[in-house]
Amino acid sequence: MARPAGTRTLTVEADGGSRGNPGVAGYGALVRDGRTGALLAERAEPLGQVSNNVAEYRGLIAGLEAAETIAADARVTVRMDSKLVVEQMSGRWKIKHEDMRRLAAQAREIFARIEAAGGSVRFTWIPRADNKAADALSNLAMDGETIDRVFGGEASVEDLPAPDPRPSRGPGAAATGAGERPPGPGRGALTRIVVVRHGVTPFTEEGRLDGRGGADPSLSEAGQAQAAAAGRALAHLLGGRPARIVTSSLARAQETGAAIAHATGLETTIEPDFDEQDFGVWDGALITDLLHDPDHGFERMRLDPDYAPEGGETRTQLAERVLPAWDRLVAEGGTAILVCHRLVILVLLVHLLGLDDDKAWRLAIAPGSLTAVEIWENGDYQFAFVNRT
Repeated sequence: MARPAGTRTLTVEADGGSRGNPGVAGYGALVRDGRTGALLAERAEPLGQVSNNVAEYRGLIAGLEAAETIAADARVTVRMDSKLVVEQMSGRWKIKHEDMRRLAAQAREIFARIEAAGGSVRFTWIPRADNKAADALSNLAMDGETIDRVFGGEASVEDLPAPDPRPSRGPGAAATGAGERPPGPGRGALTRIVVVRHGVTPFTEEGRLDGRGGADPSLSEAGQAQAAAAGRALAHLLGGRPARIVTSSLARAQETGAAIAHATGLETTIEPDFDEQDFGVWDGALITDLLHDPDHGFERMRLDPDYAPEGGETRTQLAERVLPAWDRLVAEGGTAILVCHRLVILVLLVHLLGLDDDKAWRLAIAPGSLTAVEIWENGDYQFAFVNRT
């Protein structure tokens, strides 16, 4: 039976910190089901050099955004150990600092949307000892880690295993065994890459294959909207921080990259090695026709990385051009936005996660979606999020 509007309850726990005030800062926020206590979402992000109070406000905003995403009409209780933020957002204390006035206005916009949808937001001060989960997330953010996790929320939080926010080992390294901890400080410089799948084209909408060397169609109207949405999301995630955009040479990737550049003010470069797989004689064919082919060629291509249609590439050959280009992108450091294609992203996931080819096909990579990877200089890495739309 559907839940009546406005009856779901959510609890936001948020915190932020700065080592030096101002100094190296980060925030942490999480959302729980207000009825069961089940953990629904976690967010954390480094903030560079800001004050404790600014970091606390950023944690509040992240928590409210996560709650709005889960249920825009929920009754939300915000629990924080910052007396300043709680009193200011409750309207009992004045906000004098310009940065905090701006952030408070941003927070009010979110709970105004929640109230317009039929929900509500109220604030509760809690002792620091009762805010340990958000505090732990903010400390991970101050260590340089970004976290954006969504959980099913079916079990009580007491029944859930404590998530390990540390990154898994990099490609080629031994898996971390039970009881071991991946390296902490001293991992070296951090590179962040957000991989974006291009928006849809008329070929995508018709269910046709379109690879390197094919018709190379432009984005459809829906694809343009997806590209613009990806641009807005990336502008929000970057928050004005420097980055670069790299796209494949195909029109749909370049047009998606242009929309992201428009939203972020960043420059784009083209790397043909990130082009989609070449499907040879299958280019432009309807996937439904290929699925009914008596030779089962499409199924063979899906399961066998060394099979290719006539005149096309195998997935092994695709990997042989994509992975060196990926290594070059990682070696440049900093933050990059890579706009590319479904099978290119699949090759990267197989490589980074050590997946079987068959299992990798089970991962959704929607048009216009974002997948973020963080890579340390010593080879450690983690996925901050996958298939975010």
